[in-house]
Amino acid sequence: MNIEQLRDYCLSKKGVTEHFPFDETTLVFKVQGKMFALTSLKAWESGTPSINLKCDPEYAQELRGTYQSIAPGYHMSKKHWNTIQLDQTELDSSFVIQLINHSYDLVVKGLSKKLRDSLN
Repeated sequence: MNIEQLRDYCLSKKGVTEHFPFDETTLVFKVQGKMFALTSLKAWESGTPSINLKCDPEYAQELRGTYQSIAPGYHMSKKHWNTIQLDQTELDSSFVIQLINHSYDLVVKGLSKKLRDSLN
């Protein structure tokens, strides 16, 4: 998966927008104004791509124990976020897509009923 594929996939989800709220190199994807994914464009350019994704705390622990390329979220709540290293061959694109979906779904689940309904 390259940065264009990642961006296109995230933006294809309902209610998603992209932003640079922290600096000009940290790309953040939000659903209804809530972050579900962020990535550093600098890291992609340097050949060390990664993405931070929200994750259920128990599942996050399971993933970290199973995969070397999944670690507690860099500069994020370690309980609720994972950093996924994408430059390793350990994780295929379809699994990364599943993790993106999990993050998106968690954020949508936490939205108010009114905001969730506006996605349909």
